[in-house]
Amino acid sequence: MKTIKIAGVPEHFNLPWHLCIENREFEAEGIDLQWTDVPEGTGKMCQMLRDGETDIAVILTEGIVKDIVAGNPSKIVQVYVQSPLIWGIHVAAKSDYKTIGDLENKKVAISRLGSGSQLMAYVNANNQGWKTDNLEFEIVNTIDGAVEALTNKTADYFMWERFMTKPLVDKGIFRRITDCPTPWPSFVIAVRDEVLKNDPQIIASILEIINVTTEDFKAIPSIDRTLSELFEQKVEDIQEWLKLTQWSQKPLNEKTFNKIQNQLFELGIIDKKSTFVETVKFL
Repeated sequence: MKTIKIAGVPEHFNLPWHLCIENREFEAEGIDLQWTDVPEGTGKMCQMLRDGETDIAVILTEGIVKDIVAGNPSKIVQVYVQSPLIWGIHVAAKSDYKTIGDLENKKVAISRLGSGSQLMAYVNANNQGWKTDNLEFEIVNTIDGAVEALTNKTADYFMWERFMTKPLVDKGIFRRITDCPTPWPSFVIAVRDEVLKNDPQIIASILEIINVTTEDFKAIPSIDRTLSELFEQKVEDIQEWLKLTQWSQKPLNEKTFNKIQNQLFELGIIDKKSTFVETVKFL
């Protein structure tokens, strides 16, 4: 058995991986795929790839592109979710902020530096015509940390995947002001260079297995109820999320990569550019 470590957020997007692991599909190919949940998100996973704590990360596109430019020795091997990620912009339910305009020059709670929650704060500020230099951040690590920061007013707003945050809105802890979709595919699969060099065939097998599952994922009987129970979401919210979510079985193409990198550069999130060959690997 070849042991491969994989990391991802504990969110509904990643249920296909858990189903394949539970069904022993990787095991059948001689692969012991060991999953780690990373509630801290993309910034933490970038660090794990750098430190060799994980071999693969199912990770936000903008976060890993930024970190590869900054020297992360990994490559993007495939797009995992093609549809944009819909970031809800949330405030404490009892706060005085009512519109997106009220949040200009206010402090943003983020999971960590380099995380999607930070990078999307730049995207949103740019969309609103705000000065991105004025953005101030409060590092909260996880969604629980964000609840604490917004409730205690050490931060003013928090951007996180809309559906995963919806239970907090339903409970009256957060109020959602609006949404900010990513202008690119939401999740990609990234692999450390060392693993790609030593075990390209193993990685190709892993992709083959997950792609079969994601292709038919929406057709699994009662998948909406399963997701609803697992993630404590209302069935109708899951059904809406399933309609909006489109998994991918394809590599990241050069045109999309250039579009993402150019936008990150224009927003000042990266100060130099990488090449397609340095960032993406076809298997």
